[in-house]
Amino acid sequence: MDGGDRWAGGGGPTTTVQDLSARLWYERELLDLLTFKLEEEQLVLTAGRTRWLSHATREVEQVLERLRAAGLERAAAAATVAHEWGLPDDASLRDLADGATDAAWAEILTAHLAAMTDQTATIRALRDANSQFLRAAARSTQETLASTEPPAATYDAHGRPAASGDAHLFDRSV
Repeated sequence: MDGGDRWAGGGGPTTTVQDLSARLWYERELLDLLTFKLEEEQLVLTAGRTRWLSHATREVEQVLERLRAAGLERAAAAATVAHEWGLPDDASLRDLADGATDAAWAEILTAHLAAMTDQTATIRALRDANSQFLRAAARSTQETLASTEPPAATYDAHGRPAASGDAHLFDRSV
């Protein structure tokens, strides 16, 4: 393929930067989907519907896998654009926006960067909140198990019932 095949309209922007923009749009859609799946996971957690937690978590992981693949494809497209524009192949999206050969592409890439930065901050907050809910649920479960009367049976290293004692997962004297 010669360089002339890559030009749209014989002198406009290359299809490479158009491809990069399309990949950025796809990545933004996946970030939106991840936000939705994290909110869905949070609803399952706050409703106490742990039966569905594994499904919600698996869906989050599936979107993350798709995001990883999309990120690799975007990085390859970005490296091609950077090379065409005379920038280092590892140029960031900010570097590409700053080094764009056309003001319109600079604006488009800057808008992608801003949107993705905002989406990432939202996702980080959801992830942190969900982690807090999971820790609280685990703590509650441990406390419930520790307070069962009679104490839950335990076993020694030989598989025999262990002697019942006052061992608890938390200090009852507090």
